[in-house]
Amino acid sequence: MVVDPGCSKSVQDFLDSHGFHLSGILVTHHHMDHVGGIDALLSKAGKNLPVYGPASGRVAQVNRPVREGDMVDVHCLIARVFEVPGHTVDHLAYVIELKDTMKSDEVWMFPGDTLFSGGCGRLFEGSAQQMFESLQKLNQFPANTRVFCAHEYTESNIRFARAYSPDSKNIEAREIEVRRIREQGLSTIPTTLGVERLSNLFINAENPIEFKQIREAKDHF
Repeated sequence: MVVDPGCSKSVQDFLDSHGFHLSGILVTHHHMDHVGGIDALLSKAGKNLPVYGPASGRVAQVNRPVREGDMVDVHCLIARVFEVPGHTVDHLAYVIELKDTMKSDEVWMFPGDTLFSGGCGRLFEGSAQQMFESLQKLNQFPANTRVFCAHEYTESNIRFARAYSPDSKNIEAREIEVRRIREQGLSTIPTTLGVERLSNLFINAENPIEFKQIREAKDHF
């Protein structure tokens, strides 16, 4: 399965090099950097490939529309669907767990552009109230939940957080760690909800008003 294939080449190269075949696509929202590779992947894999995504109809290739509370069976995994408006009004997130028979407490979250490492998505369509509630919904999971957000924005997000909250030792420590990771040419993704609870101003906002103030400050940073 692939989540939000913005381009097809990197996905197809990975499949080919490992001898894998694509069995489905999960889509969080309609922006081209998340769906731009779908057509080519469908052309290669076959038009009957299941494409799960928002039920709004804004992603033409979605043939398995899903909504809040739905579950997608992904081989030995279950992907739970959450509606998380804010970045777009019909944005989805997928929280993936092993089936009960596999005896694992590991959780993987694919929030698209709703939650980032150290940040959150811009409010292109939704309101601050909606995004605040969406982040709270995602924040209900265990601290060890691995968060596979869609972009490597951590450095700029933490730079803003340090400027906004200069006395936070947790944010300072995260900045040092992120700089070390990036200097090695590595990715900061996935992060975990535990890390975000220590260093993400947006997920720690106490109410929609505070969230809106932080989001507007970031927009003008």
